[in-house]
Amino acid sequence: MTKTKTILITGCSSGLGKITARHFAANGWSVIATMRKPDGALAGEYPERILEAALDVADPASIEAAIQAGVDRFGGLDAVVNNAGITMVSVFEATPDEAIHRIFETNVFGTMNVIRQALPHLRRRGGGTIVNVSSGVGIAAVPLLSIYVASKQAVEGLTESLSYELESQNVRVKLIEPGAMLATNFVGTGMAASQAAPVPAGYQAYFDHALQSMVDYPFPSTAEQSVVEAIFDAAKDESDRLRYVVGPDVEEYARLRWSTSEEQYLAGMRALTGQTAWRGKA
Repeated sequence: MTKTKTILITGCSSGLGKITARHFAANGWSVIATMRKPDGALAGEYPERILEAALDVADPASIEAAIQAGVDRFGGLDAVVNNAGITMVSVFEATPDEAIHRIFETNVFGTMNVIRQALPHLRRRGGGTIVNVSSGVGIAAVPLLSIYVASKQAVEGLTESLSYELESQNVRVKLIEPGAMLATNFVGTGMAASQAAPVPAGYQAYFDHALQSMVDYPFPSTAEQSVVEAIFDAAKDESDRLRYVVGPDVEEYARLRWSTSEEQYLAGMRALTGQTAWRGKA
């Protein structure tokens, strides 16, 4: 008889995390769906399959408590999806220290915290899988997202290094690199960020241009379901595969980064991010 596997997923209160929790539960997995403030909605949909648990990625004690609650309920832990993350559109020079620290605390240190708390449980199970949700900007940087880009590129390096190290423990580590999902949300995000981190006068014209380039993104939005399916495939994948590139924009980023010269890569990214057009205006 096939053993039912158990997965812990962070950031399940909404969006990608919530959809991912549903997908695993619908496909027969037991799910520890974590969020800062559980509301019972997911557990209500799948009462036998989903356990909601409070978890703050910045609080190792809450991580261990959530994992233990899942182990007590389902018998063990087989996989982890590090999905929780935050972003901010801003000019680097004017980005508050508090915002920088918050992004790294969630995206980088939070991912590390979850992995460190989960590893003893995975090893006790004889191995398992860790899936880290990164971003297309982990491959190629874009303007106005410098802190988010830095955090995701840190996650990329961490993930690759751990994929070698944890092979010794029969733990596979995977990296999901999604493209922009619902890209028009950048408008609202950009406006909110301009209030949280006022744009210096000398940057205003460029900020407006770069933000408009995000709005006029030349690629279709990456479907959330395709990212969910990539996460699901990665959690089951026993091969040495590390990266799952998802979305037409990230496919182009990857092509430019790894299949062209440095000059061609930079020229291509400048065109895609509106930098070439800005040079024409300057």
